[in-house]
Amino acid sequence: MLSYEHALLWLLGFSIVFALFGVLYSRHRQESLEEYIVARHSQRSTATVISLLATSLGAWILFSPAQAATWGGLGAVIGYAIGSMSPRLAMIPLGNRMRELIPEGHTLTEYIIHRYGKPMYALALIIMMFYLFISLTAEITAMSKLIALIAPIPLGITAAIVLSCTLLYTSYGGLRATIFTDKVQMLVILPLLFLLTAFVWIAVDGIHPTVERLQATAPQLLDLSNAIGIKAGLTFFVAILLTGLFHQGNWQRIYAAHSSKAMRRGFLISSLLTMPFIFVMGLFGLAFVAWHPNGDSSIALFTVVMPVLPLWFVVLLIPLGLALVMSSADTAISAISSLIAVDAKRLFPQLTNQQLIRLSRYFVVLLAIPVWYVSAKGLSVLYLFLLADLLCSAMAFPVFYGLYSRRITGTQATLSTIAGLIMGLFLFPTPDGPMDSLLASFLVAALIPAFLCLLLERFTHKTRAFDFARFDVIQSIDRR
Repeated sequence: MLSYEHALLWLLGFSIVFALFGVLYSRHRQESLEEYIVARHSQRSTATVISLLATSLGAWILFSPAQAATWGGLGAVIGYAIGSMSPRLAMIPLGNRMRELIPEGHTLTEYIIHRYGKPMYALALIIMMFYLFISLTAEITAMSKLIALIAPIPLGITAAIVLSCTLLYTSYGGLRATIFTDKVQMLVILPLLFLLTAFVWIAVDGIHPTVERLQATAPQLLDLSNAIGIKAGLTFFVAILLTGLFHQGNWQRIYAAHSSKAMRRGFLISSLLTMPFIFVMGLFGLAFVAWHPNGDSSIALFTVVMPVLPLWFVVLLIPLGLALVMSSADTAISAISSLIAVDAKRLFPQLTNQQLIRLSRYFVVLLAIPVWYVSAKGLSVLYLFLLADLLCSAMAFPVFYGLYSRRITGTQATLSTIAGLIMGLFLFPTPDGPMDSLLASFLVAALIPAFLCLLLERFTHKTRAFDFARFDVIQSIDRR
């Protein structure tokens, strides 16, 4: 453990350094609103890979995969790992389609309002903003808990420092600053994650002793045919796949990619690289059950590794945590800014581009207040994500089916989504309840809208088909 004063100084110092990288990079760039929110066609495939990988590896990877493994076993770890890579793979054809239909687009909601109208747009905007809020809150919560493990710093103080520094460079420099700092943060994340893995290996004395203890005390966690493990793996796969499609940060990078080829390569490689990281982090949960079966599963990784960590690496956990959380939190903040700017431009066309940038900055600062408040409470990171996942799952099929079907209407898509939400939430477990109904809630939330869309579409054969050429009205903001 570090003292309060030393940990606070390290936390402030590393946070300011990361923020300065983004601010100094942005000072020499006079960004237009278009560059601020989408950085169109500016990133080659390598930059896209690094940015997406940094965004994927949030601070939650130190908590959620391991915690899931403690009750779902190896099946949950595999499902979590495959699920984490699946949204990026699914977005390759969807991103190609979006770039083809709306080459000057900016946000997913922009597509939704032109394809389905205001009711579906309003529903999608609420769900996407809630998901981004939960994503940002979960990241800050995870970092606050990490610092609390190594020093007696209240969660609220850590949350305030990390939020302030992340807001500073992201609201100042926009998406380009976010992508640039992703590259810097990856230089910190990769070596420190490898070192952390090495220390865990030392703590458990390798694989064989851990497997032997699990076979003696909890053999079901290693059994791939275990029903609980299979259900857990499917739950995480479905939840993460459908949710990742609605993260506006991913859609920003669809348009930021230099070309469709760069986009495809960037999303493919980053998805393949994400899977082994999540898999290894999940295995730490199995080590926790083997060596500390009566401990707190929400901090499984750190329960295993803290006894063997030297003081110098305890200090390095601070920049590791900051790099992980900032690389994901800045993406969420940038995503929120882009949604606000684009939608405000449509609602208030008289606003100048600089006024829209200021408006988006004010909004994210105001949003940071409830994010800070909830983060200071230290709620379960895993449960927060699962709730947001459910909401996005109900919207997935109706939204993306409209990219290909000309017959589905806005009313049908909206009603189908609402039906899925109601039934999914009805089955969704409470925070302190068993997770047995998770898979059923996600499947119901996802499949009911799909069934209703296909059913209702059969009654619209006489309705005028949607003309995809109508998307031509979506133009670059700086040309409006």
